[in-house]
Amino acid sequence: MRMHPTLRLLVTAFALLGAGPAFTQDAPRLTGADQPMSEVAAPPLPETITDDRRVGRNYPEQPPVIPHTIEGYQLSVNANRCLECHRRQYSGLVAAPMISITHFQDREGQMLADVSPRRYFCTACHVPQTNAQPLVTNEFRDMLTLMPASNEAE
Repeated sequence: MRMHPTLRLLVTAFALLGAGPAFTQDAPRLTGADQPMSEVAAPPLPETITDDRRVGRNYPEQPPVIPHTIEGYQLSVNANRCLECHRRQYSGLVAAPMISITHFQDREGQMLADVSPRRYFCTACHVPQTNAQPLVTNEFRDMLTLMPASNEAE
């Protein structure tokens, strides 16, 4: 049975009015102060782990984490301290891993002589290791654990 558009509008309005008390209830606060304008002490920053070891990645194309402190590093339009060690011409001198060749490509995939401007701000993708506890449980499973083992002897 087709309902006239005006009647449909009236039915919808009455349904919403009946559900009015449900919409007026406050949702529980997830973060912040109980009183929105009051001050709350910030939680302590997680401690940076400095072990200078390269950590394995959990999935392909995952940006590697930074295994050393970057406190005090200048990272601005005019200077990038990360590149003092990780740029192609310096990485061999200080035994630092060279940045990926993908960082030398523009949006169209053309190779550049230097780091692409869109890859210049390292901390947009790379983060230092910390002792921070996860905010949510990580249920990631690597593809190799999801696929049955193949018989390579065949």
